[in-house]
Amino acid sequence: MLEVLIPSYGRAAELAVTLSGLAGQDEPDFAVILSDQSDGEPVWKESAVAAMVRVLRAQGRSVTLERNLPRRGVAQQRHFLLERSSAPEVLFLDNDVWLEPGMLLRMHAALQEAGCGFVGAAVQGLSYLDDHRKHERAPLELWKREVHPERVRPAEPSFERWPLHNAANLTHAAAELNLRPGDWRLYKVAWVGGCVLFNRDALVDSGGFDFWDQLPPDHAGEDVAAQWRVMERCGGAGILPSGAVHLESPTTVPDRETDAAAVVLGVDRR
Repeated sequence: MLEVLIPSYGRAAELAVTLSGLAGQDEPDFAVILSDQSDGEPVWKESAVAAMVRVLRAQGRSVTLERNLPRRGVAQQRHFLLERSSAPEVLFLDNDVWLEPGMLLRMHAALQEAGCGFVGAAVQGLSYLDDHRKHERAPLELWKREVHPERVRPAEPSFERWPLHNAANLTHAAAELNLRPGDWRLYKVAWVGGCVLFNRDALVDSGGFDFWDQLPPDHAGEDVAAQWRVMERCGGAGILPSGAVHLESPTTVPDRETDAAAVVLGVDRR
């Protein structure tokens, strides 16, 4: 059993697509917790979102709808969701990501086998399918067996992995591996955005998003700060093929002047 935690602000159409991707997942058993901070009416009042909530519930899935106002930043949103979860595994899924069928099962199997703190599916922008960036895929390094704890900082070689998640790089990398249907591989990451399955205990024991009150409401990089703390204790990995498609809508976090990693860990990523 795992719980899918969705922080949401606006983007009703995109959220409906995200929920439709979840409705296409057969295994493992999962529940959904949605935390909405939309202006005006809750996002689940929108017809497309309401329809997909009904579909998930008709499938026997628990769907919990929460309002989290006033808005106090993305880190507080993630903290709010984590506090309401109780499953051994929690998937933080952004509200503009569609998961291909079977993706939850792949991530769950990988997390169980690797025994690490998280497995992330970096979101792919399929408008970039014809944009091959072999030089950005050069840092790709597969984990051979177990995933081990490691430290990522801008001054260290591990930080140079960050371009791996640009454009559709992982789609191209997965194609080059010639994986059979259902197969997957884990690789070393700098961090993963948009779709990350955590061992909940590992995330909580590393502090989760307890730093939210150290940040102004407008910030970014809260996922990086949390993942780096987990990686140092328990390790973390990305999964190939990704199967997480970015809907490529404009960001709802346009002000990125404050970087959470800089505040929490004293690290300047820019």
